[in-house]
Amino acid sequence: MFHSMVTRARTSNSDIAVLIEPESVLLPDFMTALQYAHGLEHDWLLVAMSPKVSYFPFYMESQGQWFEEGGLLVEHEKVQQYYMQKHQWINCEGGKLWAWNTGELPLHAGVMPPFIYGKGFHNEWLLNEAMSSDFRFVFDASEAISIFHPENGLNFNGHSTENVAIADKVGRIWEIEGNMHLAALYGSFYFRPANFSNKPVKLVECDGKYYMINPPNEPKYQQAIKQESSASEFNSDREGLKRIHKNVKLMTSFRRFFLGKRQRKPSVRLDKSLVQGSGRSYRWKNMILGSIKRGPRAECIHISNTEGRKLDCSTSELKVDLKPALTLSLSFSLESLLQKVANHENTIVLAVVGNNYRDMLMSWVCRLRRLKINNFLVCAIDHQVYEFAVLQGLPVFMDGPAMNISFNDCHFGTKCFQRVTKVKSRVVLQILQLGYHVLLSDVDVYWFKDPLPYLKSFGPGVLAAQSDEYNETEPLNLPRRLNSGFYFARSDHATIVALDKIVKHAALSDLSEQPSFYDTLCGEGGVNRVGDYLCVEPETNLTVHFLDRNKFPNGAFNGLWEKSNLKGACKDQGCIILHNNWISGRKKKLERQVASGLWDYDVSSRMCLQRWQGAKSMSSY
Repeated sequence: MFHSMVTRARTSNSDIAVLIEPESVLLPDFMTALQYAHGLEHDWLLVAMSPKVSYFPFYMESQGQWFEEGGLLVEHEKVQQYYMQKHQWINCEGGKLWAWNTGELPLHAGVMPPFIYGKGFHNEWLLNEAMSSDFRFVFDASEAISIFHPENGLNFNGHSTENVAIADKVGRIWEIEGNMHLAALYGSFYFRPANFSNKPVKLVECDGKYYMINPPNEPKYQQAIKQESSASEFNSDREGLKRIHKNVKLMTSFRRFFLGKRQRKPSVRLDKSLVQGSGRSYRWKNMILGSIKRGPRAECIHISNTEGRKLDCSTSELKVDLKPALTLSLSFSLESLLQKVANHENTIVLAVVGNNYRDMLMSWVCRLRRLKINNFLVCAIDHQVYEFAVLQGLPVFMDGPAMNISFNDCHFGTKCFQRVTKVKSRVVLQILQLGYHVLLSDVDVYWFKDPLPYLKSFGPGVLAAQSDEYNETEPLNLPRRLNSGFYFARSDHATIVALDKIVKHAALSDLSEQPSFYDTLCGEGGVNRVGDYLCVEPETNLTVHFLDRNKFPNGAFNGLWEKSNLKGACKDQGCIILHNNWISGRKKKLERQVASGLWDYDVSSRMCLQRWQGAKSMSSY
């Protein structure tokens, strides 16, 4: 996710953070431009577009030396010259490099949505929000940095770039639509005023010096700024500023930065010399108004303007008529999702959830990802959680018509709960019939480690399920103590027939599916019990194994949720999972899990909690 990448970079302790596409090639002038930017006294954000080079005959060894075909050593200057001759701009369709100083100011206002990286709109959205928020000085370094994507068949990882591009265009429209939807819903991208310019100030290099200039085709008064190597006074042309106020119709990042900061008191750190004209040292020198007609700068600006026409984003997706989609859907059937998600043993982890538990769903997903478990699948029971999951990039499908789920009144014992639980067994049966093994887990089950290695040890003809019995002295398999919120079912004949019986039993019951599980498999009153932790269904000979409560405790066992150090207590007990049940109400359940520290999702940033997030304040997200 793009927002995770940006946030991870923002936690860096280095002076400058850089986000770059992995297939990009950077030449040495990148570091020179960064050194220049590093000298700016205000927080800044640099963006650079990546042109393409159709054929790139050089390669780099690990020591940082360039070679051409045949193994002949090549100087950096020859590579740079080749790039200058062969690079081609492709409007705004190329990748982008981002760099910024890791200062106090955020990159933009508000929250960045969970864009899927590389599927459009996230770069344009960030540029728009950074410029409209006006926190940082935003400039385009595309003409000062040599960055490109080689397109001569093999990229630097040995993969075919052409095949990757083709694969991205086939059957993946939902990712682009999802990013478009997010771009329209979040921030100001969808609500850009007609007079808003998407063109930031440009950084250009000429005769070994850097210049900041306005992009081409802007209003009458062009501006250029030269930064000397030594600090100098910031001199403003007051009359020129007045003329700009009268004539500006398209406000660039540069003008908003220099004019806007003079008009209002900044809410975050800002050099007083810029606001008050106090004469204190400032590294920007001579804001030059009017056309530049002679001297080396005039020639540089003319060349830049010519190049700039190739970078004009007016015909790009920035001008697409963004409209939030009425509905979002994946272009995958359940069968195709199973093929993509299942692991090499044809096993999937299934969660069935409604919108009332979407935050808990994300915490559950984040925990599985931290455990490096990716073979999970989400069954949505209403449209809201389905679209939410699509926008989070989760593998999700809907089973039949959407249900009307009560947000705060769908807990154990309610009619809503009874309807929801019956979906679970029906979906599990459907997946088993397609030939996949299923670990069904409610999203209020916290995973300390991957339970699949343990569960698969039971072999075929065994359904392993959690026990809801909390009394340590009582058998695990007492009547109606089978918890249908966590069980492992194999795709074998006995299990499929037994699950079919459960589904039919539940369809005729006024209760939830949980009593149907026990009564079907263990018999009413437990007549099919074998010992203290087994049942055997007589018609299919399916064995039900009630899982060890120390390893798979329910929410009332051993008072775990009341422990001051829940993680430590579970570690000592040997917990593999812990169910957050035996508590009534969604709000109480959420509060208990968050307070215990068994929570892995940051609702405000739409991201999984990471260890590195504590390294630096994340106040801007």
